[in-house]
Amino acid sequence: MPREYNPFMVSSARGPNPGTSPGRAPRPRETRTFVDRITDGLKAEQLWSQFKADATSSYSLYRREIVTVDDQQPRHGHWEVVKEFFWAVLRKLTPVRRIMLLAGLIFTFLPIMQWRISGETYSVSMNVVGGLFLLALLILEIGDRVTMKRDLEIAREIQMWLIPDAPPKVEGLDIAFVNRPANTVAGDYYDVLLREGGTHAVMVVADVAGKSIPAGLLMATFQASLKTLLHHVSSLVELVRGVNEYCSAHSNGGRRFTTAVVAEYESASRTLTYVNAGHNIPMLLRADNRLERLDRGGLPFGIDATASYDVASVQLASGDVLLIYTDGLVEAVNERGDEYGDDRLLAILPTLRQYRAQEGVVALMNELNRFTGMAHQHDDITCLVVKVA
Repeated sequence: MPREYNPFMVSSARGPNPGTSPGRAPRPRETRTFVDRITDGLKAEQLWSQFKADATSSYSLYRREIVTVDDQQPRHGHWEVVKEFFWAVLRKLTPVRRIMLLAGLIFTFLPIMQWRISGETYSVSMNVVGGLFLLALLILEIGDRVTMKRDLEIAREIQMWLIPDAPPKVEGLDIAFVNRPANTVAGDYYDVLLREGGTHAVMVVADVAGKSIPAGLLMATFQASLKTLLHHVSSLVELVRGVNEYCSAHSNGGRRFTTAVVAEYESASRTLTYVNAGHNIPMLLRADNRLERLDRGGLPFGIDATASYDVASVQLASGDVLLIYTDGLVEAVNERGDEYGDDRLLAILPTLRQYRAQEGVVALMNELNRFTGMAHQHDDITCLVVKVA
C-alpha cells in the first residue's frame, strides 16, 4: 500500500506528562486549575454577563451598517442581512486579513486533498489548513488588541493626572467625588479648584459628548482651558464665557459639545454661585428636606460662541447636601433594561446626610450596584457630593 503522509500530523517521542498515566484523564485539581486560568476565576453568571455585554456591544457596532437610515430596519430579507453583516465584518479587517478569513472559511469546508508524487500518495486535511488560517488571523487580531489596550492604559494614566485624587480642604464644606468610566478612557471631568487665597472654591463637573478616546482628548482640552482662564479672570461670568468660546472653537461645528456645572463657593458668606451649561440638574437637599434644583444657566459649551449664561446664587446652610452628577448615573440600566432614574436617586439622597461625604458616595455607588447587578455600564458615571458643616 502507498505510504500516506500528513505534514500537519505531529507525533512526540516524549513520555506522558508528570502526574498522568496513559489513558488516564487529568486529575480534578489540574482541571480546576486549568479552568481557573481560562476564566480568571469568574463564576458562570459573571461569564454569561460578560458575554452578553460583548455581544450587545458588537451587535450595536455592526447593526449601524446593516440597517437603512430611514426606518432603522434590516433590509429585504435574512440573506441580505447575513451578506451585509459579513461585509461589515470584512470592512473592519485589513486586505491581507480579509484574504486570511476567506481562505480559512473556504478551506474549512473542503475535504482531504490527495496527490501522487513518484508513486507515493500525499494528503492534506484542508479543514486543518483552514483552522490554521483562522488561528493565525486570531493571533494577529489579539496582537492588535493588546497593543491598543496598552496605549489606552497609558492614555488613562495621563488622564488620571488631570483629575484630583482627593478634593482640597474647603472651610465649612465636606467634599467627595467618585468617577467610574465606562471604558478605559473617560469623557467626564471633575475638579475642585481653589483661588483667592483659598477663600473661593470653584467646583466643576463636566461631560463631553461621546465616549472613549475622542471624548477623553476633548476632556483634556476642556481642563486645560478652564485652569488657564481661572488665573486670568476674576468672576464666574468671565470664566464661563471664556470656556464656552474656547469649546466653540474646538467643537467640530458644535458636534463635540460639553455639558457642565461650574460653581464657585465663597466660604466667608457661604454663597454658592453657579452656571448650569446644559447639564443634569444638581440637587440641593436642605436641612429641612426641601429640595432645590440648580437649573439656571444656558446652552452646553461649544454650541454657540456668543451664547449668554444666567448666573444664579444660593445661600448654603449647615446640614445642606449638594449632589452634582453626570447622566451616566440616572441612565444606568439593570439587566431588564430599566433605568436607575431620578426617582431612585431622590429616594437615596436624604440618606447621604447620615454619612460623611466620602462614605456617602460609596453608599450611593453600592446602591447603584445593587440596582444594575451584572448589567453592562454604557456611560461614564461621575458624582460630586458636598455636605455643609
